[in-house]
Amino acid sequence: MILNNYPPQIKYIVGNEAAERYSFYGMKSILVIFMTSQLLIEKSEAVSTYHFFTAACYLLPLFGGYLSDRFLGKYKTIIFLSIVYCLGHLVLAVDESLNGLYLGLALISVGAGGIKPCVSAHVGDQFKPSEKGKMEKVYNLFYWMINFGSFFATIITPWTYERYGSKVAFGIPGVLMFIATVIFWMGRDKYVHVPPTGKNPHGFFPIMLSSLKSGFSGKGFFHGPEKYFPANKVEGYRAVLQVIVIYFWISVFWSLFDQTGSTWTLQAQKMNLNFLGFTWNEAQIQSLNPILVLILIPIFANFVYPGIEKMGIKVTPLRKMMAGMFLVAVSFATVAFFQSLIEAGHQISVGFQFWSYLLLTMAEVLVSITGLEFAYTQAPREMKSTIMSFWLVTVFIGNIFAAWMAQLNFFETGNTQYFIFYTILSAVVAIIFSFLARKYKMKSYMEDMPVG
Repeated sequence: MILNNYPPQIKYIVGNEAAERYSFYGMKSILVIFMTSQLLIEKSEAVSTYHFFTAACYLLPLFGGYLSDRFLGKYKTIIFLSIVYCLGHLVLAVDESLNGLYLGLALISVGAGGIKPCVSAHVGDQFKPSEKGKMEKVYNLFYWMINFGSFFATIITPWTYERYGSKVAFGIPGVLMFIATVIFWMGRDKYVHVPPTGKNPHGFFPIMLSSLKSGFSGKGFFHGPEKYFPANKVEGYRAVLQVIVIYFWISVFWSLFDQTGSTWTLQAQKMNLNFLGFTWNEAQIQSLNPILVLILIPIFANFVYPGIEKMGIKVTPLRKMMAGMFLVAVSFATVAFFQSLIEAGHQISVGFQFWSYLLLTMAEVLVSITGLEFAYTQAPREMKSTIMSFWLVTVFIGNIFAAWMAQLNFFETGNTQYFIFYTILSAVVAIIFSFLARKYKMKSYMEDMPVG
């Protein structure tokens, strides 16, 4: 079994991740359909709510990362917030009202968001500095398991919703979240537990406050930190700042990517849903993304990256992300084209979305998987959950932007002009990202010691 190549406790973490992701993506796959068809919420408001909820799930990692790094440690934070997560699923399953929707989503966002940076960083903690090669590979496996759970969730949950209604459709993801919590708990005695640092006077935020005070006083942004904090802590702070500058632009990638569950699903409603001999639910088309991830991860790892290296081109994390930023723009260009055909009166097959999903998923493999590894290696030990949180905050910013665009309604949500706007925006941002990535100097931190 492939897990035999890794520390034995890894199986509990990746098993937990597969079940947890089933719960999250299963619930999320029917969210817009539930709001528009059952709660009778307007399309633009449903899209906005969907993206505000997704945004919350990626802002709250700041809370989870801080709680983990400073007070509880990763294991206790994950267990505690997983219970909150389960309660959110329970509320969605038993209360089909608008209040039940908002309370359930609020609890899920606290649970799902809070554990995200902890689980990702907990994976890296299980490896010694001499096992860096294995750690890089395990993030591919970790992401593969995420999409394994996501694929079955996006196939089964929409079918369950159509056949048995929202109580069962929301209830099954809740059961999977409970199973995920139990699986993680089973590995409690085998994990490497990195203790919390406590109220660290040399942490990221105290140094940032000193930097801002120094900068606004006219002495220069690093005069204060260099005077009052140890040199290695200031160096770690600088490293995190450099990553944040890079990560800010990744936000636009997520504002496009997460529309597979909103505007892409609404586009699928207007297409011919008979495809490959089946009549699909419009929400089930989202399953193309995780199944393509499962296929593309080994293809990129075993053929694409080695093939490019053989051509004399070094494959670096930033070059991967750079290519992904351009590909996501191309994927939205295809969606805009399909939407123009629909608006012109053509009845086109939902199978055409396969090409959009293929391009988008290639971009995801290049950006998202690489970002997880990049986030872990670019910060010292005491800031690892914090930097993971900043990576996840890029998803928050992207979804807030998408939610605001839906609310402002400059273009009718999901029409051709709407998709063209996102295509142009992402292409411009990809160019800016490429310029910044070329100037970035890589560092790699395993535990406390910077390497490279």
